Amino acid sequence: MSILVEIILGTGAILLNLINVYIWVVIVAALISFVNPDPYNPIIQFLYKITNPAYVFVRKFVKTNFNGIDLAPLFIVIGLQIITVLLSAILRAL
Repeated sequence: MSILVEIILGTGAILLNLINVYIWVVIVAALISFVNPDPYNPIIQFLYKITNPAYVFVRKFVKTNFNGIDLAPLFIVIGLQIITVLLSAILRAL
């Protein structure tokens, strides 16, 4: 294999891992939002800062509030899973 393909595969693997980490961050933030956490906790502030831009992006295009339940995290996780599957298929084809 050429060095360029190896670099692309390595970069793709790093990107896939980052996407998986972000999926878990979204899931944790969604679960924590059910227990009404302390908004001054630095961990909670970090989770909100890192997930809120994605929530705002999804809410621009889709109505996510159904009967008081915000489904934005679900849409984000599904979208990221689709990206993961497509990226994995592309990397395997190289």
